[in-house]
Amino acid sequence: MEEKLIETGEKITQTQSDLEEAQAKVEQQYADMKVRIKYMYENGESDLWEVFLEAKDFSDFLNKAEYVSNVHSYDRQQLEELKKTQNEIQDLKDTLETEQASLESQQADYEEQETQLNAQLEETKAQIADYDEQIQASAEAAAQESIAREADNTDTASEESSGGTTDGGSSSGGSGSTSNSGYTGSSSGNTSVAQTIVNAAYSQLGVPYVYGGTTAGVGFDCSGLVQYCHAVAGISLPRTSQAQGGCGIAVSDPQPGDLVCYGSHIGIYIGNGQMIHAPHTGDVVKIASVYGSPWYRRCW
Repeated sequence: MEEKLIETGEKITQTQSDLEEAQAKVEQQYADMKVRIKYMYENGESDLWEVFLEAKDFSDFLNKAEYVSNVHSYDRQQLEELKKTQNEIQDLKDTLETEQASLESQQADYEEQETQLNAQLEETKAQIADYDEQIQASAEAAAQESIAREADNTDTASEESSGGTTDGGSSSGGSGSTSNSGYTGSSSGNTSVAQTIVNAAYSQLGVPYVYGGTTAGVGFDCSGLVQYCHAVAGISLPRTSQAQGGCGIAVSDPQPGDLVCYGSHIGIYIGNGQMIHAPHTGDVVKIASVYGSPWYRRCW
């Protein structure tokens, strides 16, 4: 469509140029004819001179001059040339009007198509935004369900552990497993802390990534987000992702609220193989699938 507009515009420019040339040509021919008529008058040939004086305009003069019997063949040829040029001018004017009308019509079509495309684009953007919201809502619901399920499992395990201690006394002895048993599960109090960490992470979804950022609602980098979420739960962590990756205890079966650690990146695990993190410049705090081969730490 745009190419057609350009092509029509070029035709109009050429037609305007041709029209200007034709108008200049007829003016010169008319000037030459006046000189010729004056010469004829001075030599006693007054018929054409009278026609010239009585004509209402140039076109009227051309029409009447055809009926003057004593117009010489040369003069008649000149008159024919004048008339031909005059007709060319009229044709060029008609062509110019047609091309201009065509251009206006094409421009209207182009604008209508542009409006339709913009409307379709906005509709597509709205659909994508709606899909993103649905995905986000599903991820949040799944994470909350996972946290609730883990809390139930923890309560059950705590009850079973309490019953086993009453019946079995200290038969497990000093095998060393007792010192590790606290790392495989968590009390209801710790689960509450983990929930606070996860909730804090959810509250910052959509906040822009800012290198060195530590301000809620304004901007975070990956370690700034992790530090903030733990601070909300009353836990103090170092500032960098490398230092945070060595905090707490190592866990092989991550639970919501644990740290997802990489060499130079870190996030907060929310369950179902997903985490909340601040990825990189140009992005925002968001939910993502855990990727690669991270290690997990628990600080709650």
